[in-house]
Amino acid sequence: MDFAFTDDQLLFRDALRSLLADRCTAAHVRAAWADPDGPGFDRELWKALADMGILGILAPADSGGLGLSMVDLVLLLEETGRAALPGPIVEHAAVAVPALGEAGHKALADAVNGLVVVSAAVGSVAGWATEADLLMLADGEGGDASVTMYANGDLEAGRRQSVDHSRRSATVPRDAGASPTSVRLHGVDVAAMFDRGALGVAAQMLGLADGMLSMTVDYVKERRQFGVPVGSFQAVKHHLANALVKLEHARPAVYRAAWSIAHDHPQRARDVSFAKVWAGTAAGMAARASLQCHGAIGYTFEHDLHLWMKRVWALRAAWGDEAWHRARVAEAVIG
Repeated sequence: MDFAFTDDQLLFRDALRSLLADRCTAAHVRAAWADPDGPGFDRELWKALADMGILGILAPADSGGLGLSMVDLVLLLEETGRAALPGPIVEHAAVAVPALGEAGHKALADAVNGLVVVSAAVGSVAGWATEADLLMLADGEGGDASVTMYANGDLEAGRRQSVDHSRRSATVPRDAGASPTSVRLHGVDVAAMFDRGALGVAAQMLGLADGMLSMTVDYVKERRQFGVPVGSFQAVKHHLANALVKLEHARPAVYRAAWSIAHDHPQRARDVSFAKVWAGTAAGMAARASLQCHGAIGYTFEHDLHLWMKRVWALRAAWGDEAWHRARVAEAVIG
């Protein structure tokens, strides 16, 4: 059996990497940080992502989407992590778009075309969510689960700044009746929403880890001490090698979880939680190793490393932290 991604999937990933290399540089990410009153993302870039078909990968083909699966999306989300793309791309493309498709809501077309940005939060992570034009808030479990969609105006009173300033958070009323603009959605699989969100941020953390390690390797090749590059020191090599090994062990777990979601595997929840734990651990190790190898400059606000590192800190806690996901794996394995 061939477990590799197809040529088309890899070409799609490479096309996105090229776009982000041009339109989402460290300077663009820093600009999102510097504008506290802005949306936290570049609407023109968001439209470019829509034109590539990325926002509608999980949308039905008859709604203008591509009708593909998480296996097709996972590599692209990894690329958005590598570039530290500002904005709720996971919540929009992986969570909200397929949920809008399930509900048959008219906002789906605008979400696929990048005309509105939709965020989402589910269950225990609901209440605070990444800010966007629309927010889907899901509560409850099984047949008692409900999904309510709020407009951006409902978020005004509850804004706060995340540790990652380009990932702005907001809260909404839990009572749907508290907002005249709220809409209750029906027919949405809330458990699947949560798993897609957790897997999406796990994929992003793979890209963030890879981005930090690449940044650090470039730095230690240039930074010299005692007349030689610091990258030639064995201790530096060991730090980076250990982080790379952890990352390469996390990738198969994330890709397997994407397959489990795509095929609605009975152990989907277990696989997603396993992936979230491994990706978070790998990204955390990459952040620590990168910070240490950069030395004093790595602690400064002016250096780009912190933009990636603080995104990792935010995503490790998003969609269930590692302790919560370890408990879910334990429950699935040993009961």
